[in-house]
This record gives sequence, C-alpha cells and structure tokens, in this order.
Amino acid sequence: MEKEEDSEVKSLAEFLMTHHSEQLHSIVVSPDPKLHYPLCIDFTDLLNENSRLAHLVLAQPTVYLLLFDRAAFWAHKIVIKGLKFGEKGVEKKFIHVRINVCGSPLECPETFPSIGRVRVKHRGILLTLKGTVIRSGAIKMYEGERMYQCRKCKHVFPVYPELESRNSITLPSFCPSQRSKSCEGSRFDCVDESVIRHDYQEIKIQESTQVLGVGVIPRSIPVILMDDLVDIVKTGDDIIVTGILTTKWSPDLKDVRSNLDPVLIANYVRRTNELKANIDIPNDVIIKFKHFWSDFSDTPLKGRNAILRGICPQIFGLFTVKLAVALTLIGGVQHVDASGSKIRGESHLLLVGDPGTGKSQFLKFAAKLSNRSVITTGLGSTSAGLTVTAVKDGGEWMLEAGALVLADGGICCIDEFDSMREHDRATIHEAMEQQTISVAKAGLVTTLSTRTIVFGATNPKGQYDPDQSLSVNTALSGPLLSRFDIVLVLLDTKNPEWDAVVSSHILNEGESNKEDHDEDLGNIWTFAMLRRYIHFVKGYFRPVLTKEAEKVISSYYQLQRRSATYNAARTTVRMLESLIRLAQAHARLMFRNEVTRMDAIMAILCIESSMTTSAIVDSVGNSLHSNFTETPDQECILVSNLDMHNRT
Repeated sequence: MEKEEDSEVKSLAEFLMTHHSEQLHSIVVSPDPKLHYPLCIDFTDLLNENSRLAHLVLAQPTVYLLLFDRAAFWAHKIVIKGLKFGEKGVEKKFIHVRINVCGSPLECPETFPSIGRVRVKHRGILLTLKGTVIRSGAIKMYEGERMYQCRKCKHVFPVYPELESRNSITLPSFCPSQRSKSCEGSRFDCVDESVIRHDYQEIKIQESTQVLGVGVIPRSIPVILMDDLVDIVKTGDDIIVTGILTTKWSPDLKDVRSNLDPVLIANYVRRTNELKANIDIPNDVIIKFKHFWSDFSDTPLKGRNAILRGICPQIFGLFTVKLAVALTLIGGVQHVDASGSKIRGESHLLLVGDPGTGKSQFLKFAAKLSNRSVITTGLGSTSAGLTVTAVKDGGEWMLEAGALVLADGGICCIDEFDSMREHDRATIHEAMEQQTISVAKAGLVTTLSTRTIVFGATNPKGQYDPDQSLSVNTALSGPLLSRFDIVLVLLDTKNPEWDAVVSSHILNEGESNKEDHDEDLGNIWTFAMLRRYIHFVKGYFRPVLTKEAEKVISSYYQLQRRSATYNAARTTVRMLESLIRLAQAHARLMFRNEVTRMDAIMAILCIESSMTTSAIVDSVGNSLHSNFTETPDQECILVSNLDMHNRT
C-alpha cells in the first residue's frame, strides 16, 4: 500500500513541478518557515494531465488531498536543491494544495449543487457551493495532531481530533503498535512539544436569494476554514467554496435530540464580489454599443431615450422615473480627498406615490438589473434585520449580516418605506451617507461596509398636499430625505388625455402590431443587453466635469439657496454632491468620459422633479405623466429658464 501511495505522490509531484513551478519557487524563497502556504491549482490542468488521478481526487478527496500535500512538500524540496547560485531557500513544513474546480469539464449538478440540495450522497466527495457569508466566527486554534507514547513498549504514534465529536481527541483502547509481538498497553503519555496547532474559523454561507424561486426559503450551511484560508472573507461577501462535506454532532442540550449537522471543510475559497463588479463583456457587444452611439451622434438624447425604453417596458411613459432609475443604477464616481475622506459615488432613490403607480415594479426591475440585490419590505424590517444581528452560537457571540450588509456592492430595495418604525429608519443614516455600519453588540465592536444603493418606495401619509413639504407628506425626517439624491412624487391626478393613452397601451400590449412597433430603435435593448450596458459604463467610464457643467451646477445650487421657497431639509451641500453624481451618471449613460452642459441640465431636471415646493423650473410637471418626447434634444432649452449667465 505504501509503495502505491509513493507512486501516486510522485505522479502528483511531477504535475506540480510541470505546471506550478513558479508558485513552488515563491514558496521556497519566502523567509518564514512557520507559515501555512497555499499552492493553488486548476482542476482542468490536472484533468488534462492525468484524468485517472483527477477523478480519484474528486471521488476520494480525504485521501488524495493529503497525498497532494505530501507531493507539494516533496516538490518544494526538489526546488530547493535546484536553486540558482545566490538564491536562498527555506524548507517549509506546511504547504496546502488548493484545488479550483470551477470551469472544469466535470462541473455538474452532482458536484455543484445548491446549498438547499446538499444530501447524504454528497458526503465524502469534493463539493463546490456558492453562497453569501452571513456569519463569520472568531479565529481560534485547534490541535491538528498530537503524539503519544506507549508506556509499555515505548511506541510513538499520532492521534488526530475527530470533527464529528467537535475536535475532541480520543485515545485508543490498546497500543496500535504493529510489531511482531503485539503490545497490549493501555496507558499513554503525551510527547512534549509534539502538538501541531492550526488556525481555525467557522463561517456560515447562505444561498443567494436571486437564484431561488418564489416562496423558497434560502438554506445555509456552516463552513470550516483552516490555516491560510482563515480571515480571507468577511460577512456579506459572495464566495465560491470547494471542500469535503462531513458531519458533526450538534451540542448536547437537555431534552433535545442530538443530530448530525452537515459541515463543509473548505479546501479552496474565492470571493466573487470583484468578479461581479467587473463582468466580462464580449468585444462584439462593446462594438454594438459603439455603433449604436455613432448612429445617434447627431441626436444623442434620442439614443438615450431608446435605452430608457428598455427599463420596465411594460409600464407606459414615466420618462422621469425611468431616467432616475437608470442614473441611480449607474451612479457617479467615488471621490477620495487628500485627508482620506470618501464621498460616495452611489446614488439613492425614493419613490413617493399613490397606490397603483408602478413603484414596486420599478423596485423589482432595478433589483434584477443589479448583479447583487436584496429586496425587503419596511413592515418586516427591523434595525437589526437591516444592519447586523448578534447571534449566540455554541456559547460564542457572532455577527449575522442584515439586508444592507448583504447588498454591499449592489442595491437594497425597501418597499413600503413608510411602514418602518422611526428608530429603525434612523439606523440606516450612516449606511446611506458614510457607507459603513458601526456595530457595538455583545462585546463585538466593528465596522462593516455597506457600499449599496438604497432604492425605497413609499405611499404618502394620507392625501398628498402639494402645499406641504415632503417631510410632512411622507412622515420621513429631514436628515433621511436629504440622503436621497432623487425623491420623485407620483400623484395619480385626473388627466383624461393621459388615462386614454395609458388604457390604449395596456389593451394593445398583447397584439401583434405592438411587437412590430418595438422592432425599431429599442429592439437592441433587451433585458440582458441593458444589464450588460449598465455594468460596462459603470466600470469603463470615470467622467470629469467640464467648466461649463461646473457653472451650470454651481449657479443652480446658489439659486436654490436664495430661493423664496427654500427647503432647508433638501437644499444642503448634499444636494450639490447629488447634482455632481447625477451629472456623472448621465455622462456614463451617454457613453462619455466628460460631463457636459447637457449632463448637468439633465441632473437638474431630476432634482427639479424632486423639488415639489421649491422648484425653480415650472415646466417639470407630474413625474407620473412624463412621457418620451419625439424631439428630446430640445429639452436642453430648459437652461434658458434657469437664467444662468456666464460668470468669471
């Protein structure tokens, strides 16, 4: 058996020397021999090199991962001997092979199940799961190996902890010596300085709600991270983890039946947050985007409107709302000043409207457009559910992520915003502006990132009174309203002409002529194409304000401050920052790296729609009845109403 294992180790070592010599060399020249070093390999390379070994690793990972570690140790010793003159290598004791199975030909539902479909049949095989880290435990140490000596025959043997019994070490009943004359000794002494200790951390991952069907409760599973894998993920991260599924006994509690809980011992962990932020857009799709804008070089706003028609196409009109949703999803550019202070680039949007105005549909569509999203309602949301919860697990306190932390890097949609209690709404102030959550619960003091877009929808408090401020009509505090870049009010007022147009649109929606009508400019902007476009412009463009745009924004802000209908809750420095963010977002939407005068005007148009009582431009009108114009490029005439003169 030992000869067979040595043959396997030699084959694995040759594979490592052939494909991963650079990693082995960097491990060898690293100075600290006590650290645990990862050696990351691609399963596809192993499959192409030796398919028999690859299948054995997949089917019997408990045995073959240990052989892989032995092979890595052997290979790194060979590299030490082959170092060039002047290079200094240090022998390492702890090298762990980490196998990335993603993208291999053997990727299938059997080895890549969802967390909710993990069963007993998956026990003992190399399994890959995807999920979001909802709980992260403290880093501990555990004994991975301890040497004992028989008092009778002096035989020295290792004893390993048993995971099923919560890492407890159980000594054998008799001496395991395999000499010709068996030893029946039953008393053993621990060999001094023979204990090998490992870093150890438990996390819990939950399957993403975006891949679940309606009414399905997301399942979770504990994951054990060891050695070099500890502390590489935090609460709220999306990860792909490959490991071995095993079990452990649940804690002993009085009058409670003990069960075997499934646990995944991780071998390879990869964060996918960055992958989601940088989606790989094919070159042919980028060329389509460029051709589209070259066709509309003379009438760019008409091209923009063709894109906006792809947002919630089932809803007729609502041009201002669709523009606001697009600008919010795209966002501006984060600014970091010399002192290190950050000004957020994400915009926040609040829709205030009567029932039946399509608020919830916009929320759900925006959530689908974002790669990472969390949808919740104000009625069932508490401050702990939105931020973090302190949970006691096995006598230890842990932090469990809430909606805003889980939506880090994406969008958090909160429907029925008015149903939240006042002190629950106050907890998201820091998350919206500073984009962090400071926690001090159960002796745990930390700060978590919440770089998320907050998209809220609420009904007005009673009958909306245009003569009153937004704070009075919505029962939302001024500090909270000032954090929203755009607050759109959708009033279902009587308008016979609009009602006739909308009813005709709904009745004709399923007819064939409707399909023929859509085969024009908007045909390119399917849901998938729109999603790609938003992520491309967010990652590719970093617009800079021109002098003209700065003048327009500055003049408008000063006019708002001097206005007779000045709204102290909305007209703050935050409004100026919102104007810059929205102008940058519009430049991105228009496929530009420069914020022009037109972008600044469009940002002002969105802000004006929010200023129900202090609007300077009287022609904005009701956002609910805003439709797409035939000649949108004439919208730039709005600048004449601002009475802005060139200033030196």
